[in-house]
Amino acid sequence: MCGIFGAVSLTGAPLKHPECIVPMAAALAHRGPDGEAIVGHDRARLGARRLAIMDLTTGDQPFQSPDGSIWMICNGEIYNAPELRREGARAGYPFRSTGDIETIVPLYQSAGADAVARLEGMFGLAVWDDRRERLLLARDRAGEKPLFWTELEGELRFASEIQALLVYPDQPRRVSPAATALYGALGYVPAPNTMLNGISKLPPGHVLVADRSGVTLRRYWDPAQVAAARSRLDGPATLRDALLRAVERELMSDVPIGVFTSGGLDSSLLAAAAARVMPGEQIHTYSVKFTEPGYDESAHAEAVTHDIRTSHHVVTADDAALARALDHVTVALAEPVGDPAILPTYLLAAAAREHVKVVLSGEGADELFGGYPTYLGHKAAGLYRRIPGRRLVAALVNRLPSSTGRVTLEFLLKQFVAAAELPALERHLTWFGALGPGVGTVPEMASRLKGFPETDPLNRILWLDFLTYLPDNLLVKVDRGTMLASIEARAPYLDREVMELALPAPSALKVRGFITKAILKEAARGVVPDAVIRRRKQGLSVPVARWLNAGLASLADRHLAAPRLFRSAPTARLLAEHRSGRRNHARKLWPLLMAELWADRWNVDTTLLGVD
Repeated sequence: MCGIFGAVSLTGAPLKHPECIVPMAAALAHRGPDGEAIVGHDRARLGARRLAIMDLTTGDQPFQSPDGSIWMICNGEIYNAPELRREGARAGYPFRSTGDIETIVPLYQSAGADAVARLEGMFGLAVWDDRRERLLLARDRAGEKPLFWTELEGELRFASEIQALLVYPDQPRRVSPAATALYGALGYVPAPNTMLNGISKLPPGHVLVADRSGVTLRRYWDPAQVAAARSRLDGPATLRDALLRAVERELMSDVPIGVFTSGGLDSSLLAAAAARVMPGEQIHTYSVKFTEPGYDESAHAEAVTHDIRTSHHVVTADDAALARALDHVTVALAEPVGDPAILPTYLLAAAAREHVKVVLSGEGADELFGGYPTYLGHKAAGLYRRIPGRRLVAALVNRLPSSTGRVTLEFLLKQFVAAAELPALERHLTWFGALGPGVGTVPEMASRLKGFPETDPLNRILWLDFLTYLPDNLLVKVDRGTMLASIEARAPYLDREVMELALPAPSALKVRGFITKAILKEAARGVVPDAVIRRRKQGLSVPVARWLNAGLASLADRHLAAPRLFRSAPTARLLAEHRSGRRNHARKLWPLLMAELWADRWNVDTTLLGVD
């Protein structure tokens, strides 16, 4: 695991700012505190900051082919490396390391850009082919690891995080109007967009090839094709076996491993599966303890880990700790992260760094197996539309007193009646987004589902979340939150075998009646206690509704009364309603506040947004 970066000329001219390569490395130091190395010449330079997890003594990157013509750097882990190493050794490749990453070099030599499709794991990687003067960038199938790029006047630059690209004096910091509109609607920016005009995210499952003929992108893994395939998920035992294999693969490490756990199904299943591979006392588990009433799940987590007999750690997230995390995140990241759960994620990671360098996390389970309450809402919407007196029902629901507590029944009911009669996609974006779908948002998001089957409406909603909300919100939160503390997070639910079982499976296996994650709960029986399976999903949440009225009130007033980025949004009205207690608008206001803070911190030019 590391942070990768580089710049290459696509014209044969020398790099314009070779002196910026070292500052690129410094901008990514948190992703790799264990070492730094850079290779190259006047037309191409690549480098890596290393977090040593595999092959602690000989695994330093970049790797080069024996003749020096291929340079390769990779952020991530390759789980089928043993098989690839055997192939390379049979072909006579002289490996200089014993770890997983170097196996990519002989694979590229034999297969070129098609090599990426052979990789099983999580990765953002770059290969420079010096003889062909060709750059290859690639990102893993689900989007666990990030990779950003920009092309300026015949020069392509790339990095694991945006701030490494901003060290260049000629890199514009102009906000993207299209991305800003999407962020305002959704609370995150779907790939390939970023909030900065001219900087792109490489989408998951894609390869970029750049040379003198130009820049091309293509898919090497197509989730639409996977979703359209015949389902092989014939029962809970098949899923259980695949998950156990995934966890075993992702325990690959030469350093201690931990698990982030809430006591819920997803994380408890990972911890229990890990304990089947290695003794429980060798596994460190971490849960967050909130001091805010109604938010704390640490007792549930402690009960589960007591059964597994892990080495368990409880991390307190009081207002002071969360405020410190907020300060660090908003200063360090050159992109706005609208999910407040990045704050406790960072606190967990900072505590875990004392004992481990790798943690397993449960991201992906909800999108693949139907875990969100909104999926039940879509099923209930059909029933609601048949109620003759539903306008009266809506009026009564909207008169319920508002609460600033964690996802309360009152909040869910108000969200439900506000959008239950909308078309399915618009309804989902209203429930799941920030300000909700604006002009163009629904067609933009619908286009993401091109090629997916149309026969299972609920599965289409799950697929959309897998394509957008998961990689561009949840995995961003986990990657940045953990890497700011210099630890690596792995998501076994996003193992290729598991994804290819779950994506084509009918939604009736996932949401059965009003039971979410039905097939996953069946697969977990006998692995985790029944009490865990019966628990209602809560999710990692933060008391931002109260903060906006208390400790962050002046900050919210300063940035949301007349926002720079969201000039036509009714933020002043939303804030007034929130302050008065008439409505809980924290879900809408928080991501907007994070974006405004980002624009200030990074001196972003907003002139492209025009004026009111």
